[in-house]
Amino acid sequence: MTARRDGAGTGAPGRRTSVASRVLAILAAFDGQHRYLTLSEIAGRSGLPLATAHRLVRELAEWRALHRDAAGRYSVGLRMWEVGLLSPLQSRLREAALPYLQDLYESTGENVHLAVRDGYDAMYIERLSGHRSVPVVSRSGGRLPLHATGVGKALLAWETEDFQSDFLRRPLRRLTPYTVTVAARLRAELEEARDRGYATTSEEMTLGTSSIAAPVLVGGGPPVCAVAIVVRSVQVDPTRLSPSIVAAARGIAARLAGLPPSRG
Repeated sequence: MTARRDGAGTGAPGRRTSVASRVLAILAAFDGQHRYLTLSEIAGRSGLPLATAHRLVRELAEWRALHRDAAGRYSVGLRMWEVGLLSPLQSRLREAALPYLQDLYESTGENVHLAVRDGYDAMYIERLSGHRSVPVVSRSGGRLPLHATGVGKALLAWETEDFQSDFLRRPLRRLTPYTVTVAARLRAELEEARDRGYATTSEEMTLGTSSIAAPVLVGGGPPVCAVAIVVRSVQVDPTRLSPSIVAAARGIAARLAGLPPSRG
């Protein structure tokens, strides 16, 4: 979300933005690369006048949505974490999946990921790893491109035809020399993934790592989420690792299907 500057917090001449949109612009100023920001940086990244940012940041800090450290920098506060715990992703999906993710980690010793689709990205909601696991760029709460990640390809391969077509019309960003950026080739890989039941990547997000991922399918619709392991490319053997990943995805799906409907 980007608010436009106009000296009084308005989105366009003659039209005022709401207080809510300004607050959201402040919160959106924080991301994985900008965890700590000064007041001036918040104003600049949110597109708000400094006086407006100062007033709203003060109120957010009083509510504990933001935290101010001794150096005067702000970060996301505990109240936002508390609110985040109320999300169905936390209370239902993550809790249902965690036992299967732990079993998968214990049996492989590799990075284990759980992700959902958020627009054109895969958003990671859980990651298990150990000191022997290959280093990866993913983090819980972070987002990575669908076309360059195992979980992303698994989510994309089982999405609707309309969404796939819309996604493939967009430019595909190259993250490494091996990232698939040709739409026809990516479509062929997605069809192959559906045929065999799992998706793979090979050094497409990070050099030296490969991934195998399977979708969690509940009720015949698009994937609820996807589960994956990320290994060193020299160690990857999809035929050996995929059965455990597919079994974990099916176990998560069965558990989700057996949960009572969420209220509200």
